[in-house]
Amino acid sequence: MSSTLRERALRLLARREHARAELARKLSPHADSAEELEALLDDLVARRLLSDERYVEMRINSRAARFGNARLAYELRTQGISEELMDGALAASGPELTRARLVWLGKYGNKTGPSDAAGRARQTRFLMSRGFPGDIIRRVLRGDFEDD
Repeated sequence: MSSTLRERALRLLARREHARAELARKLSPHADSAEELEALLDDLVARRLLSDERYVEMRINSRAARFGNARLAYELRTQGISEELMDGALAASGPELTRARLVWLGKYGNKTGPSDAAGRARQTRFLMSRGFPGDIIRRVLRGDFEDD
């Protein structure tokens, strides 16, 4: 196994957590063979230097305050995270209604919903782009902040 490949992997992991698939994608141009890369990744997992669980936890903790579950799930899916791991972590990220309300208040700063259709459409688009579902958005814009 190439020591430069290991050094490159450790440099990447020293900066932040990576998902296994993400690290494999970044290292593959520098690996001599796919077997060498898989052996390195297996070794990093065995030494607990690489963990999809830690990556998911870090990613959700850093982005849950700004985005809804749909957006977070999309980002994790693109990094090769399994659905089971993703679902468990998203469930623990807190109530989506509360997060949507905080994002909305941070952007628009008022306690009342939009007064016209154009404002309602603009605020709906904003929250949808952040990954919040339609039912949550309707409740936020109505001012219905009671969790079920």
